[in-house]
Amino acid sequence: MSGEGAIIAEELVKVYGGKVRAVEGVSFTVRPGEIFGFLGPNGAGKTTTVTMLAAGLRPTSGQAIVDGVEVSRDPEEVKRRIGVIFQEGTADGDLTGRENLEVAAGCYGMSRSDGKERATELIDKMQLTDAADRYAKTYSGGMRRRLELAVGLIHRPRVLFLDEPTLGLDPQGRAGFWEFILSLRKETGMTVFVTTHYLDEADGMCERIAIIDHGRIAATGSPAELKDKLGGDVVTIRTSGPTPDVTPVLQAIRGVSSITKKDDTYRVKCMQGETFVPLAVEAASKAGVGVTGVSVKRPSLDEVFLEFTGREYRGEEGPTETDKAVMMGHIRQNLRGRR
Repeated sequence: MSGEGAIIAEELVKVYGGKVRAVEGVSFTVRPGEIFGFLGPNGAGKTTTVTMLAAGLRPTSGQAIVDGVEVSRDPEEVKRRIGVIFQEGTADGDLTGRENLEVAAGCYGMSRSDGKERATELIDKMQLTDAADRYAKTYSGGMRRRLELAVGLIHRPRVLFLDEPTLGLDPQGRAGFWEFILSLRKETGMTVFVTTHYLDEADGMCERIAIIDHGRIAATGSPAELKDKLGGDVVTIRTSGPTPDVTPVLQAIRGVSSITKKDDTYRVKCMQGETFVPLAVEAASKAGVGVTGVSVKRPSLDEVFLEFTGREYRGEEGPTETDKAVMMGHIRQNLRGRR
């Protein structure tokens, strides 16, 4: 395997039951110490890829290296070097916050005294001191996520996998969670691999992003690089009822780079949206087509996602049943491996 990175995926393939090809030759490299975003619609292969990287699933073919360890050859060593925070809550509500941490420390083979010391350190860092000896089931959503983050960090991992870490949190809770992540990354140089439904998080927090669709990587780059690939503004034009196709008319306007039509809506990429709009409305009117709505967008990750996958990003969809089954299987496997 060529190249250096905290995480290296090379031609990863995963086939379920000999039929369902969930991942089709995925390759990318995550640099040491960076926050790397992994985005994809439901069923795209996102969860399967993450779970292979975290040694929860064995790939059908291809290779993965995490923190210098080939995952298939030594999955237990990989698990010792990584932290994983799942979208499904994993804290035991019938234990206190402190007990959750001390149990996790024991699972990673830490001595009782070291586990207590590390738990106290993380309780303080996560601002859970006042609630440390309360049952976790009494915690707010934001507190539980901070506790689960602390559990994932108990053994000082070098690579942290975050699977939808702020799903369901309010904006204040999301902002607070990311403050902790940025602080930890600054202090430790930890590599962070994150999947998220919130594109504003990916845009603001991730140095680079990979978009996966139909089991393949559709695009990789920094948020700015991916936006630049759109080539200007995106104008959406809605027309009234069944009308003639005005794509040729719009395409003739100067500065237009591409047009996509779906039903009575045209998505136009052009250099200057404000200049294009009045010309487009006039051209459509001359062609006998009424315009009922127009919007101009500067390039955003929503537009990037639509460009590379052909569909809008729907953050509210949540995980599929396959996603949940894969991740819960990973949890059970990890717990068995630590006993």
